[in-house]
Amino acid sequence: MKHTPFQAGFTLGFIGGGQLARMSALQAFRFGMKVAVYATSKATEPVENMTPLVFRGSLNDERALADFALACDVITLENEFVDSAVLQRVIEKTGTPIYPTPASFAKIEDKLTEKDTFAAAGIPVAPHRSITSPSDIDTFGEEFGWPFLLKSAKGGYDGYGNATVRSGEDAVGAWSKLGGSDGRVVMAEAFVPFTTELAVMVARNQTGMVVYPCVESIQQDHICKEIIAPARVPQAIQVQAQELAKIAVEAIDGIGLFGFEFFLTHDNQLILNESAPRPHNSGHYTIEACHTCQFENHVRAVCGLPLGDPSMKVSSAAMINLLGLRNGKAEAVGTQDVLQQPGAHLHIYGKAETRTGRKMAHLTVTGDDVDATLTKARELAENIQI
Repeated sequence: MKHTPFQAGFTLGFIGGGQLARMSALQAFRFGMKVAVYATSKATEPVENMTPLVFRGSLNDERALADFALACDVITLENEFVDSAVLQRVIEKTGTPIYPTPASFAKIEDKLTEKDTFAAAGIPVAPHRSITSPSDIDTFGEEFGWPFLLKSAKGGYDGYGNATVRSGEDAVGAWSKLGGSDGRVVMAEAFVPFTTELAVMVARNQTGMVVYPCVESIQQDHICKEIIAPARVPQAIQVQAQELAKIAVEAIDGIGLFGFEFFLTHDNQLILNESAPRPHNSGHYTIEACHTCQFENHVRAVCGLPLGDPSMKVSSAAMINLLGLRNGKAEAVGTQDVLQQPGAHLHIYGKAETRTGRKMAHLTVTGDDVDATLTKARELAENIQI
């Protein structure tokens, strides 16, 4: 590092400029750090309003990434769309450390590799297989049953890059649409009958590892809509999810902040669904509900600082993602009741344009009873339109 974390001029860089980088940047500013962003969109991204250190380019432009790296003391990720090999070459050219390391990221950078990595570590995952030709589709369906999921191995998020297929004809069209006929890696994944979706955030670096509470995740159209903390499942299940998350981080020798999503099956078995090498929707509640929020521990972890206490300081919390309801200029309407409510906390991401289904803001409500807190959060969120 050119500077140490608490030395004037220390600069933390984010590859990606969305709301996750914005909320992590707020914590970096608390420590007196400077923030730089590598933006890939032509539009102004949320974190750009907070720093003059903005670099632009594609995720394959190694020269632009190297220029960015030379302006930073440490780099971290806000998304997982970049290739680990590109990150490794940027480190070799500039000497700037990147966390998670390219070696760790390589083990989870696409969904097929991710599943194989965790299965090798003894963590239960859904049956899955690479689909390299249409004939593989029928073979998978015959072995694991219809319907099942086809997923683009890299680049999918919030339901994009996924398709539920119910017949061979459906599947061949979806496989081609996902890029299989053009040589992109597409995987098949069997459906897992489940009762609840759970999630756990973990921060890890050379100083140790901290594990956040197990939370319940409610999805809507493949997008995380609500988070309930703590999860409404037996304590033993919560602890087991936390233990599996720790094993998963250690399996990739992860440094940074990581999110892990699980399915809880009808017979109380946990199946690891997906991971994220960055802050995650399932950790937004931690800003108000935990002693050290996920974004502060993200900064601490990648900067080599001691990690903060992840435990909850309130009895319960509910987070609601506020999605765009139209297309056009962003404007939050109906916020008056929220701003007057004790225990209610509104976070607007500063995106200039709203789109139907786009993540524009979130609302967190804290309280004494988990069900009452969730009900209150839903009622308040119902009145907000962005």
